[in-house]
Amino acid sequence: MKLIRTFLLCAVVSALTTHAAEPLKALLITGGCCHDYANQKLIISQGISKRANVDWDIVHEGGTGRTHKISVYLKKDWIKKYDVVVHNECFGAIGDKEFVEGLAVAHRDSGVPAVVLHCTMHSYRAADKITDEWRKLLGVTTVRHQQHVAVEIKNIQPKHPIMKGFGKSWTTPAGELYEIVKVWPNTKVLGHAFGVRTKKDHPCVWTNQYGKARVFGTTIGHHNQTMESETYISYLTRGLLWSCDKLDESGNPAKGYGPRK
Repeated sequence: MKLIRTFLLCAVVSALTTHAAEPLKALLITGGCCHDYANQKLIISQGISKRANVDWDIVHEGGTGRTHKISVYLKKDWIKKYDVVVHNECFGAIGDKEFVEGLAVAHRDSGVPAVVLHCTMHSYRAADKITDEWRKLLGVTTVRHQQHVAVEIKNIQPKHPIMKGFGKSWTTPAGELYEIVKVWPNTKVLGHAFGVRTKKDHPCVWTNQYGKARVFGTTIGHHNQTMESETYISYLTRGLLWSCDKLDESGNPAKGYGPRK
């Protein structure tokens, strides 16, 4: 009887250990020009949490302007209590070198991963002539986008865990393709789309390594209906988990990091 009780206790402890992983603590930074951030912050946070074991803090500031400095970036060691930071912001007119470098270097030196979405790639571009640090974090450089039309994304790394389940290609319900003028050395492009105006392919899904930090990026995400698509929120979830080293080679969450029941 004692042996049976011991076995049952071990089984319970094992089950609890398997399913009781601490949730990833994510910070979502959002706000600024030209997008429906009030709804997108819910689409992103709720969509990911339905698919992965993630808790959120959300900072939404700046109205619809281009010059607001997110307040949390001004706090010392702001990044250290998080497992990942998701950037979905649009503040293109900020050219303060110290500020821009500070928020980029926070990722580089702490090793806290970044997930960078859509207009984040156009943020802080006013500082491009005086510092490259933000671009090094992002992994790409872009300063303009094409017209609002659906975008066909081709999966060029189908064996990468992030792109498992993506299919050979996916056409967004609506779109705004960013023209990429530079891919930085540590960037690995996972998906690209053809630009009608430029007559060439532009990366739109990728990974990057910036110092100690893993980075996942996608320029897709202007329209809510695109973000709400199963394909989009699924590859976004996989990208976040990959950045935190919580995605297995099959594209599934590591044990304890799948959806909570």
